[in-house]
Amino acid sequence: MAQRTPHAPIFPEASAIPTSWLYESFRLANEREDQAGPLIKLHVGEPAFGPPESVGRALAEAVLDGRTRYIDVQGLLELREAISEKLATCNGIDAPPDRLFVTPGSCQGLVALLRTLAEPGAEILIPEIHWPVHLQQALLAGLRPVFYGLDDSLAPDVESVRAESGPNTRILLLNSPSNPTGALLTREAQTRLYELASERGWQIVSDEAYEDFAFAAEHMSIASLERGVAASQRLVNSVFTFSKGLAMTGYRLGYVAVARPKVCDAMRMVQESSIIAPSAPIQYAGLSALKAQESIAGNHAFVRANRDRVLPALTEAGLLPALPGGGWYAMVDISASGMTGEEFAAELLRSEDVAVVPGGGFSARPEFGADGTLRPLRPGGVAGGLVRIAFCADREQLALGVERIVALVEQKRKEMH
Repeated sequence: MAQRTPHAPIFPEASAIPTSWLYESFRLANEREDQAGPLIKLHVGEPAFGPPESVGRALAEAVLDGRTRYIDVQGLLELREAISEKLATCNGIDAPPDRLFVTPGSCQGLVALLRTLAEPGAEILIPEIHWPVHLQQALLAGLRPVFYGLDDSLAPDVESVRAESGPNTRILLLNSPSNPTGALLTREAQTRLYELASERGWQIVSDEAYEDFAFAAEHMSIASLERGVAASQRLVNSVFTFSKGLAMTGYRLGYVAVARPKVCDAMRMVQESSIIAPSAPIQYAGLSALKAQESIAGNHAFVRANRDRVLPALTEAGLLPALPGGGWYAMVDISASGMTGEEFAAELLRSEDVAVVPGGGFSARPEFGADGTLRPLRPGGVAGGLVRIAFCADREQLALGVERIVALVEQKRKEMH
């Protein structure tokens, strides 16, 4: 176990927390598109498919019928009952409606959850290659991030989690399938991590946004290990979204299954003070979406086919060690170009009109002064020679983008020799 001296709590103001490189990539892509016309957009996880048609009709009907009033802070009971049934059937999670929160997107649910689970200054364990928004959320909650290593498949290394933990550790953050790596946690690894968290008294936050896009193995929810455990003794808080499997990206709808009644009480206060209640019409759309589960299978098949048919060109070129086990992102190794991820992404956008995200933003580590103040965040680290691509895009566009990535790496490699 790592030993650390006690440190002052951190209370970073929102202005001290930098915007992520995701935001910067979107800004640069938009500028380029305004100047040069349409781009191949592999920088954003906006799928080529849309939500079930019934979802839009349900939203319109809710508005026209006047179902637009305030509702319970935890969300529409009818929707929470449907979510509870879905979690039991699809995830093996025993989560009654009174321990469920419907949220305006899983991101807001994560923010509320982190503010609920630990005191400012406590440590949260985050993967060394992570979604930058997870880091922002931790800092916004006043938590101190500590980064654990990944194994050869870019999944969490259990022994690294153990080694990086300390007496101030309160939360273990897991994300499987992973954004940005696509790594899947095995049942064995999840069991070992759960046992470690139980031994140390941590809470687990499991972000399962990409639950419907597991390819190398079936998706497993770590909270399924707690079936039969008394609610007061549970550790796992699970976060889900309607944005991925059901393609409801712009609807902003997610949900959180909290571990314990005490957590539920605290999160209710956080939600009441921040959102009052989630949007009623959007929740009726979500209720309709849960009744259209057949669309998820088609969306899964589309993304899997993109992975299986297009990404092998990257593995053959030596830019991708293996196809991602899940999710809809891949981390492409462009180090043979002699460029950093930031330099490569800028050149690819300028010369080839292909937008990707530099990998350094996914492995940035914040530094703190002696007084606990946050210093400027510098991108880089273990993912500095990578770029992230989204393979949920239109297949022809994806194939063309991959072709241009491979060609640019080869061009830069030749220029060096």
